[in-house]
Amino acid sequence: MPKAKTSVEQLAIGIDIGGTGTKFGIVDRLGNLLFSSEMSTRKHKELDGFIDDLYNNVSPLIEQAGGVGRMKGIGLGAPNGNYYTGTVEYAPNLPWKGILPLAKLVEDKFKLPVVLTNDANAAALGEMMYGAAQGMNDFIMITLGTGVGSGIVANGKLIYGHDGFAGELGHTIIIPDGRLHEGTGKYGSLESYASATGVRLTSLELLEKSKTPSLLRKIPKEELDSKKVYDAAMEGDELAKEIFEYTGKILGMALANFVMFSSPEAIILFGGLTKAGDLILKPTRQYMEANLIQVFQNKVKILVSHLKESDAAILGASALVWELK
Repeated sequence: MPKAKTSVEQLAIGIDIGGTGTKFGIVDRLGNLLFSSEMSTRKHKELDGFIDDLYNNVSPLIEQAGGVGRMKGIGLGAPNGNYYTGTVEYAPNLPWKGILPLAKLVEDKFKLPVVLTNDANAAALGEMMYGAAQGMNDFIMITLGTGVGSGIVANGKLIYGHDGFAGELGHTIIIPDGRLHEGTGKYGSLESYASATGVRLTSLELLEKSKTPSLLRKIPKEELDSKKVYDAAMEGDELAKEIFEYTGKILGMALANFVMFSSPEAIILFGGLTKAGDLILKPTRQYMEANLIQVFQNKVKILVSHLKESDAAILGASALVWELK
């Protein structure tokens, strides 16, 4: 009796390149992360050495997952990654400078199709394929980490713009002549206020201006971070709660602008700051609604990502692969 034919399911490789570390894994179409690992980015001063090390680290996972024949391709998420050209351009937090032909180098090494985008766009695609944005054609993904990243999906398509760099909402100016962003030299950007870095800066400013007693005053300035502000707020510290209220206010004002730009069904928040829960989400919703004109009010959901933070970068990068023909 002849055996029934079985089709071997294709898999995707997702690689997320960060300034400190690079995460990678093998993912199926349902978003199950089958195998994963990570390696250092920072220790590689030369890009060629990084590519060699990446190959040596990823190859065993490919073999464990059934070999290169099962792999549909590789998705790369990287800071300042350009979807159109496959290049990483002037990424401030990577060890290699200038314009880097990253997709071509990885393609030549692995002998697999490669598609590249920036890390926040990859996160948006991951959310659309595997997370809270499944079934949505219009949403904005905002990542609240050390910085503020974003990916905009409209009419079912990720917005790349004419040069591949659309969607830098973290660098939009929300307070004219406001706080200096040391990385860009610009003043008053969203990232200067609504990131973990921004929470720290707000803390330092309020501690200086205010006489309010606070647990935060016992922490040396160089050790103060958003996690310690959260811990203090959870203990009822009024100044710590005020810091999150202010952060949510700035974020909510910015989200109102973004809503009036693309009329999304939802804004999905991802990253470390979302762990503060209602401390930041409540003022964010309040100030977003307060700054919307009537036609947009009470229409847009603010959701927290469903993706596990440790896996999300790999899942986002892998989502790029399923778009390959």
